[in-house]
Amino acid sequence: MQDTRTPAKPAKPATATARTSERFTDEERGAMKERAQELKAAARRGSRAAKAAEEEAAVLAKIAEMSDGDRTLAERLHAIAKAEAPGLAPKLWYGMPSYAKDGKVVCFFQSAQKFNTRYATLGFSDKAKLDGGSMWATSYALTELTADDEARIGALVKQAAN
Repeated sequence: MQDTRTPAKPAKPATATARTSERFTDEERGAMKERAQELKAAARRGSRAAKAAEEEAAVLAKIAEMSDGDRTLAERLHAIAKAEAPGLAPKLWYGMPSYAKDGKVVCFFQSAQKFNTRYATLGFSDKAKLDGGSMWATSYALTELTADDEARIGALVKQAAN
């Protein structure tokens, strides 16, 4: 009599799990976990006004947790975004402050401390209206903010939001 059962699949090699965990740094995995928590919290929120207030409070709380240098930059960027593009809604995105239009992130701040980098970053997503020819910047390194820097950032945020 012939055996007609399907042969058992071989077990995955033990290195598959190890390989997967080596693809992301601890900081990246932490940011992904924070993003999952953000999505769960957003799903639980009620009215639009309550949601906006809670998201801004979460952004301000996250900024307050940052180291001195990053916190100063993030506070100034928050003030600039609120003043120059009041239509953008503050929200957390991968555990960092960001500003969204119609639920889509337009610009965001990344602290130097969170990702162990030399400088903080102001970035713009593909939803930002910054197109200029065939090439344009989508992120900027920040070490401090002068009055000229703040004016330039204000113009960029305003352009990105339109």
